[in-house]
Amino acid sequence: MSTQPGPFVRAGEPLNDFLRSFWQRQVDAAEAETPDYRHPPLPLARIKKVMKSDPDVKVIAADAPILFCKACEIFISEITARAFIIADSNKRRTLSRSDISKALSKSDQFDFLIDIVPREELPFPAASSSTAWKKSQSAAAKPVNTAFFYPPPPYLYVRYPAQGPTPGPGDSPSNPLELDQGEGPTNVTTGSQVLEQLETLLNSGPIERPQVS
Repeated sequence: MSTQPGPFVRAGEPLNDFLRSFWQRQVDAAEAETPDYRHPPLPLARIKKVMKSDPDVKVIAADAPILFCKACEIFISEITARAFIIADSNKRRTLSRSDISKALSKSDQFDFLIDIVPREELPFPAASSSTAWKKSQSAAAKPVNTAFFYPPPPYLYVRYPAQGPTPGPGDSPSNPLELDQGEGPTNVTTGSQVLEQLETLLNSGPIERPQVS
């Protein structure tokens, strides 16, 4: 009557303690084991198919798949025990693929599985935060009724010089032509009227000034 083997890892056992005891148990089991080549734990045909996927492999000996079968068995046992340590730290007994991913990420020797083992998935946001995010997005998508106020165009005020005697040499005119913008007197003219008045002044000819001796 064969005795049932004990568990590879116990609840609450640190990873370093597990690794020391695990490999020692595997060495002791391999030395005392009498393998059954007729009923291997893993399919030998599948192992041979994987071995033949290498183009450099031409011939496979009969005992080579058995050795690979034992190596795969130890490999699976170690990853399972590592994943159980992760699940036990989270107060769980059921292994998930996130546990396996975390277990492999804790050792550099499993970097060759980076393209095979799925990485840890991010948790979905809570319902409240998701609803708030949707509301903010819908509010941002709605057009905002904004009234645009444009200032009125500035008016041009023209002050005409008062009629008087022609200024002498060196004297400045008493009422020069002034152009102001903004608030001013009541005689407001538009831009077209200003252009007409300027044309009239230009067409009237130059102002005669006395010659200085």
